[in-house]
Amino acid sequence: MEAAEYRVKGKEMVDYIADYLENIRERRVFPDVKPGYLRELLPDAAPHEGEEFDKIFADIERVIMPGVTHWQSPHMHAYFPALNSYPSLLGDMLADGINCLGFTWASSPACTELESLVMDWLGQAIGLPAEFLHKTQGSLGGGVIQTTASESTFVCLLAGRTEAIKRFQTMFPDIEDAEINSRLVGYCSDQAHSSVEKAGLIGLVKLRYIESDENLSMRGDKLKEAIKTDRENGLVPFFLCATLGTTGACAFDNLQELGPICQEEQMWLHVDAAYAGSAFVCPEFRKWMKGIEFADSIAFNPSKWLMVHFDCTAMWVKNSRSLHRTFNVEPLYLQHENTGLAIDYMHWQIPLSKRFRALKLWFVLRNYGISGLQKMIRENVRLAQKFEALVRSDNRFEIPAARHMGLIVFRLRGECAMTEKLLKKLNSSGKMHAVPCCIKGQYVIRFTITSQRTTAQDLTRDWAIIRSTATDVLEEYGIVSTNRKRVPLKEIKEKNASFGTSLLLANIGGNSPISPKIVDGSFAALFETDDVVVDFSKKLKNMQKDIHSNSTRTQANRRVRGMMMSGKQYSLDSRIDLVEAVQASQDEEDQENVARTQEKENNGGPPSAGRGRSLSVVENSEVVGEVGLALRKARAAQMAIPEGEAEDENGVSITTLLQPSQTATIVQMMKQLDLNLSSGRSSDQEIREAFIEFYKLFDDFGIIDKTRYENINNWYEPEHRMKT
Repeated sequence: MEAAEYRVKGKEMVDYIADYLENIRERRVFPDVKPGYLRELLPDAAPHEGEEFDKIFADIERVIMPGVTHWQSPHMHAYFPALNSYPSLLGDMLADGINCLGFTWASSPACTELESLVMDWLGQAIGLPAEFLHKTQGSLGGGVIQTTASESTFVCLLAGRTEAIKRFQTMFPDIEDAEINSRLVGYCSDQAHSSVEKAGLIGLVKLRYIESDENLSMRGDKLKEAIKTDRENGLVPFFLCATLGTTGACAFDNLQELGPICQEEQMWLHVDAAYAGSAFVCPEFRKWMKGIEFADSIAFNPSKWLMVHFDCTAMWVKNSRSLHRTFNVEPLYLQHENTGLAIDYMHWQIPLSKRFRALKLWFVLRNYGISGLQKMIRENVRLAQKFEALVRSDNRFEIPAARHMGLIVFRLRGECAMTEKLLKKLNSSGKMHAVPCCIKGQYVIRFTITSQRTTAQDLTRDWAIIRSTATDVLEEYGIVSTNRKRVPLKEIKEKNASFGTSLLLANIGGNSPISPKIVDGSFAALFETDDVVVDFSKKLKNMQKDIHSNSTRTQANRRVRGMMMSGKQYSLDSRIDLVEAVQASQDEEDQENVARTQEKENNGGPPSAGRGRSLSVVENSEVVGEVGLALRKARAAQMAIPEGEAEDENGVSITTLLQPSQTATIVQMMKQLDLNLSSGRSSDQEIREAFIEFYKLFDDFGIIDKTRYENINNWYEPEHRMKT
């Protein structure tokens, strides 16, 4: 590929990436492939002759995309965010073009100096003390961009180990490094990331886990107890990793308690703020940083939540000499005339070389500004609050740990196996993706707002999927529940400040679906009153002739039955259809009653009072004349239809004929009968008794009228047969 083709193909790739990100909602979040899928699509060996780039480009969709988990999707809620942005992508494009290796200042001065500058910018943006900044006069501290937060933890553990061995050898010069190393012990919370454990394994030091409190926070008293026990056993405490924003539930260790203990015990205090650190650009979240002045080092990932794509971890230390003592290897070929005068980042990290990562961070900070980053993070937190409110509105779920920032943990009430099954079903659907964790022995689902493209509509869609899937899981466990928790208006307004309210006063009635309702009145539609009156008068003119049309009446009746079962607010036209149907229904009922009475009289029997049909209609209606009479008759003969809330396959609220408790009763009886039949325990007599119970239930719930079924009554009820 030459420059001319690169210009063309480069533009095509930029367009492809932009289209991919803008249309990412259309893609399945979690891939539906099996291990080894890609080998079946590609040759076993590289091509001997070069291929056209168009052919390579075509394989992106054919080979690569089917196996991609789309981390930028608004429906990706697993792990933590891994955001990118167009300025970040452009910064790395330039860095890849330059492709310098910034191990020393001389190897690329701009690479080193831009990195030290943007690390000062970022340190000031999150409110770090001046000792951590390069620019502070007389400061030995400063920042460096590492590959990952895991690597930063390991680097700082090694630096802390170096300081501990040096200090111990000062007191006991004859003791070997290996013997001192065997006595070293570090500490972290039982909620700390697994990378802390890995750092201890690689560093060959013991690691002690401190039990967190009820808020999943590591506290000073527990740390003191562990240190005292270890010292009594001849061990040397040297390192503590405190976490601000734990992986499991985004909990925060108490630096104000832990810091003074580390200072007193001469232990290195490293703060891992991999996720939450980005949020500290917002002053309101810096309350969790109280005590940061005691820290020896801190690291967080702009590659998580600051729209700088992976890899980019910001790490600061108070004393860079500790890093130099740990990693200083300076062969002649790496020395230069400014050695000792300028920063050589090869002494601050495990690898020798480093990429020009500072470019993409610089692009993002300049293009968005601190205010732009604050706006994005605050919106993510607001959306997390919204999702938390959705979870709390359904009493089948519980939130076992407080929500902090953009992470919510939740579970189904009951056995852990139910929550585990729920998560597996959600992920296998490919419509969304989340991961689990264990909090104090409970299996929970972690749900993180991971995209700057996420909207309230995305969360509503995902929550509907979760609720619908939860219903399926609970039914598999024999649990039927459609109860829903009412969220107080005050709580809704606290979660969503822009929520407006309107009180609809429309013909108040106990069983009327047009009872007062609170709705979101943030947006309103205004109608001309004259238009409504004109439409209403036209409808009334045609009412008389339409009511005698059989086809029109049948259609209206069907529509009204649907309306009455929907439980939704009626429009003006819908109310008119309701009036027409009531009139037609009453006329038909009257004719049936007359015919039934005449038949009884002709057969010598007593006249019977038919049970009239009834609809839950508008009370206090101003309609007069024949229609008003029909309304009043229907109201007087009303058989109130019990209604309750349930859900369709998408988790959307609908209305059923029964209350949830009534539905549960019937379902339980059906299941018991089915169980008895499958085990061969049911006789004809038991089946007969089950039918009778259903028959009585349907009458009690108002679905049928037992008085209309005399033959069934005579068959099952001897007393009724004797009376007849």
